[in-house]
Amino acid sequence: MSAQKKDTHRFTEVRNAKALRDYHVEERFEAGIALQGTEVKAIRAGRAQISDAFGKFEKGELWLFNAHIDEYAFGNINNHAARRTRKLLLHRHQVRKIAQAMQVGGRVLVPLRMYFKGSLVKVEVALCIGKQLHDKRDDLRKKAEMMEVTKALKVRRT
Repeated sequence: MSAQKKDTHRFTEVRNAKALRDYHVEERFEAGIALQGTEVKAIRAGRAQISDAFGKFEKGELWLFNAHIDEYAFGNINNHAARRTRKLLLHRHQVRKIAQAMQVGGRVLVPLRMYFKGSLVKVEVALCIGKQLHDKRDDLRKKAEMMEVTKALKVRRT
């Protein structure tokens, strides 16, 4: 028999689309996340959402709040709750650095994406500062200008 080909359309990652729009991203960290078995299966099926999630420092540990992972369709009575707090797994010096930054300045811990690294689920979290309305408008204006430039260059080439 021939070996099975890998499915290229399979789930790769969950992104937080609002994060780059609403925040200035300063520093990124790769964190593990403590999950239950049915949560991993649901994430593999692409049934997760982190657009409203945020990180919080409590009792010397980092926690991920408001991340939504749907219940596993083929689960039983031991299925997980969709919105529960999940522990973020980082090195002690990284936790200390994040805690200091959150306490001193107006920084927020925001998950940017959730992905698989081998068989482990990882979350890319970032220390962010919230954008003001004028910052968002500037970003939109710059984006529109870049689109016009690329359009003009494309017309000029042909």
